[in-house]
Amino acid sequence: MKFATKAIHAGQEPDPSTGAVMTPIYQTSTYWQKSPGEHQGFEYSRGTNPTRLALENCLAALENAKYGLAFSSGMGATDTVLRILKPGDEVITGNDLYGGSYRIFTKVYEKYGIKFHFLDLSKPENILPYVNDKTRMVWIETPTNPTMQIIDIEGVAKLTKEKGLILTVDNTFASPYLQNPLDLGADIVMHSVTKYIGGHSDVVMGALLLDDDVLYKELWFIYNACGATPGPQDAFLVLRGIKTLHLRMKAHCENGEKVARYLKNHPKIDKIYWPGFEDHPNHDIAKKQMRGFGGMVSITLKDADLAETFRVASSFKVFTLAESLGGVESLINHPTSMTHGSIPKAEREKVGVTDNLLRLSVGVEDIDDLLADLEQALK
Repeated sequence: MKFATKAIHAGQEPDPSTGAVMTPIYQTSTYWQKSPGEHQGFEYSRGTNPTRLALENCLAALENAKYGLAFSSGMGATDTVLRILKPGDEVITGNDLYGGSYRIFTKVYEKYGIKFHFLDLSKPENILPYVNDKTRMVWIETPTNPTMQIIDIEGVAKLTKEKGLILTVDNTFASPYLQNPLDLGADIVMHSVTKYIGGHSDVVMGALLLDDDVLYKELWFIYNACGATPGPQDAFLVLRGIKTLHLRMKAHCENGEKVARYLKNHPKIDKIYWPGFEDHPNHDIAKKQMRGFGGMVSITLKDADLAETFRVASSFKVFTLAESLGGVESLINHPTSMTHGSIPKAEREKVGVTDNLLRLSVGVEDIDDLLADLEQALK
């Protein structure tokens, strides 16, 4: 099936008891057993629930994966991946990273003796000096949050396979519509389903997608044992949201490009980060591994201090000043005080996450209204 058909049908069959076209919300914690251990595939909803299973199968289909696991948040999914590590292991990751990922790496897992190397991954070979007999995993985002760095997934995957490392890709900014890391050699794909996949700012959820049987069994054990699994109502809402993912992503990409081109030469803008520009670092890699450039755009305001940046951020009428991204409504975010506040200032600024940087999640509203809102806010 093509992507749009998978988004609407994958993992879902008419309900056998009623013929319902939409997967029902199985709001149950436990399941009848004919005799001890003799059941219909479901025992207890922390481990498996029919609504969640339909979602997991749909998500797996969208990422061309064999297995899918849904979690109560993107951080729950991230935490589960990190739990396969042991004290003394080392992880190579990027130097531009979602603040929540940086926080769990440094504030939680470093306490358990796991070491993280935060590198410029613009070239895959940059990982090589940091690979040793303790290295277990490479964790990348692409495009990165918030400076839209593009990392060559296929190039990194070639090296991780040679070195016997697990490659995990946070695919949240691209969504499965624009990019499929497993097809490029990744071992695990992580999504904050809260964002583009859910798409309506009404659910918090995460997911892991993968092909490897042994790795899946290890992750499923942690998923069930530690219990960061979502309820059926949230799974139902995401299944509903996925049915328009292909339509929404087309609109996000179209509006994102128009906003980026409008802002590129705006007199109030110093720098703009959007991978669709030919002068964006690794633009050619983005063209090769993505099917579009998405709706995320970051900007720095020219000669703006923190007070002026706050004034501009608070001046929008259509864009909403808020955490998160990927919903149908346009959002504006100030990373240094919001999503990336847990990263030390010196570390943020090394990669351009400065106090005058704003991140735009361009929604699917009428483009004329979005451009007018930018014009009035930046005057």
